[in-house]
Amino acid sequence: MSTDGHTAPIRSQALLAEWVEEFRAQGDGVAGTLDVLLQDGSDGRDTGLVIVRLKNAPADVFMQPRDYDDPFWEATLTARGDLSLTPYQLASLAAEIVVAGNLCTFLQFKSLEWDRESGLRGHGAP
Repeated sequence: MSTDGHTAPIRSQALLAEWVEEFRAQGDGVAGTLDVLLQDGSDGRDTGLVIVRLKNAPADVFMQPRDYDDPFWEATLTARGDLSLTPYQLASLAAEIVVAGNLCTFLQFKSLEWDRESGLRGHGAP
């Protein structure tokens, strides 16, 4: 429960997969792989997790809301060791990071929109 008496908004694996497909349909290509995984929240509910597995680096970008009842998103870049790149590889990696940033921004927008439409946020809600 959120502090205002409403159930906290949950973005399930299925809902996030729908949003990711909507993002892909807009033409923003992800060079690596893009997965939406089941993630168990602290109360056991499906909170979903979006992962971009980068093609041009041994790294992944994990995306999720900042906190359980928070419509704002964050991305965590995980790296596995040092990486030496040519200028072209570096530019390709930078392009992947830009697309990941665009996806995270899109998911945050969809979360805010979904929260408003569901009636769980808005008009003075925290």
